[in-house]
Amino acid sequence: MDILSAEYVNPQVVIPILVHHFLFLLFAATIGPFAVGTVLAWTSPVLPMLQSENSRIPITADEGSWVGSLIAIGAIIGSIPAGKGADIFGRKPTIAALAVPFIISWAMIYFATTVWELYVARLIAGAVIGGVTATVPMYIGEIAESSIRGELGSYIQVKVTLGILYVYAIGPFVSYEGLAILCGIIPVIMFVLVLLVAPETPTYLLRSGRRKEAEHSLVLLRGHEYDIAGELEELQQQLEEEQKRSSKFKDLISSRATVRASIAVMGLLSFLSFSGINVLIFYAESIFKSSSSSISPQVSSIIIGVLQFTFASALLVDKAGRRVLLLISDSVMAVCLGCLGYFFWLQEHAVDVSAFSLIPLISLGVYISTFSLGFGPIPGVMMGELFSPDVKGLALGIVCVIASLLEFVVVKMYQNLLDWFDHGITFWIFAGFCVLGTVFVWFLVPETKNKTLQEIQNELSGKKKANNRKDNPKGNRKHQMMDSLTGDHAAIV
Repeated sequence: MDILSAEYVNPQVVIPILVHHFLFLLFAATIGPFAVGTVLAWTSPVLPMLQSENSRIPITADEGSWVGSLIAIGAIIGSIPAGKGADIFGRKPTIAALAVPFIISWAMIYFATTVWELYVARLIAGAVIGGVTATVPMYIGEIAESSIRGELGSYIQVKVTLGILYVYAIGPFVSYEGLAILCGIIPVIMFVLVLLVAPETPTYLLRSGRRKEAEHSLVLLRGHEYDIAGELEELQQQLEEEQKRSSKFKDLISSRATVRASIAVMGLLSFLSFSGINVLIFYAESIFKSSSSSISPQVSSIIIGVLQFTFASALLVDKAGRRVLLLISDSVMAVCLGCLGYFFWLQEHAVDVSAFSLIPLISLGVYISTFSLGFGPIPGVMMGELFSPDVKGLALGIVCVIASLLEFVVVKMYQNLLDWFDHGITFWIFAGFCVLGTVFVWFLVPETKNKTLQEIQNELSGKKKANNRKDNPKGNRKHQMMDSLTGDHAAIV
């Protein structure tokens, strides 16, 4: 007899099975963010190779800035089509299809002989990043229970940072071609796992009129012993309310809930870009080389990658709340960038800083750790939470376009800022944006901890604030599953 089909189920037996099954689904769905991390970090070990005397593709510093920044332009190209594709064809097939252009981009990088071929390859990779950014948070937000939705959404950033660490760890020790191969195999795994393992979301299936498949998807995600009737009814009610409203572009500006969600998400992604995080990821080795630290730039980059890989946010996001972690994260990031800027300012004014040579590593280490605690994962979590399903694809696509434009400006202008102001003032500018981001979160970002998607929409619409949903009558399973996710089982993700 199938243990999940039995009328009586023993939680001590079923819970571990469900946990491992769900974590495997989560692992499959977040291979895409891992691949994104490899694209983001690729420039750190490769740009010094390409700018060296014996480079296979000699490039200037300005050309290197284009290689780094063009992925943001590519993200603009990919985000809206992917978002709309997720609404039309489904979340699962859209995510799986993104693996194909990923593979093409790495093949182009492998065979490239001119900088223009690198430009095209990075544009394609950026388009896929835009697609992943628009679809994976949507997918995670729709398959997760409200009590652990933020926790699971945080694993998106965990997988991105794992991809970054992967490149930092192997990049200095393999050839240009070897790194392209080792990064290119990740999308292949992504394509296979998503197609074979990941289910379609119940929300999308209901919107497509496939109620039986939605029921099956919920059972697959929650288990047979979970009473899916209440959750299914809530999703159905939400769908009926959506059908009463327009799902066209005008709804993005006519719906109070969508406008408030757009302001919150757009602000978070904008201040994320202006915090300088992608500059630090793209140019990690170059920054450490400029600091004249006693630790080699390669080792320093690996240390930063290790610090960035943390489950702390995944463990805290549904306990401490989104706003608290965002406020702590951005304020500490501002202090760290201020210290880093002061170190470089002293160095650039001929002050002997040899006694403080570890300050850049410590400042960036704390910066990355606190970024991973809040401002790294939580914007992605809230992207999947704040928009209603009827406008989510289009809204996320538009938001990602604007955020990608800002990211392009920041990464491309970094070299110009160094030419105009040197490192010190440049990092102080990033610190100032972190301060502004903290103020923005305080006044304009709502708390979504332990709220259902419908409760969030009600509050954004200005309706009476609902109490957090009571646990399912069989809710002990929910808490046991959450405990398991934050315990030993989490190590496999």
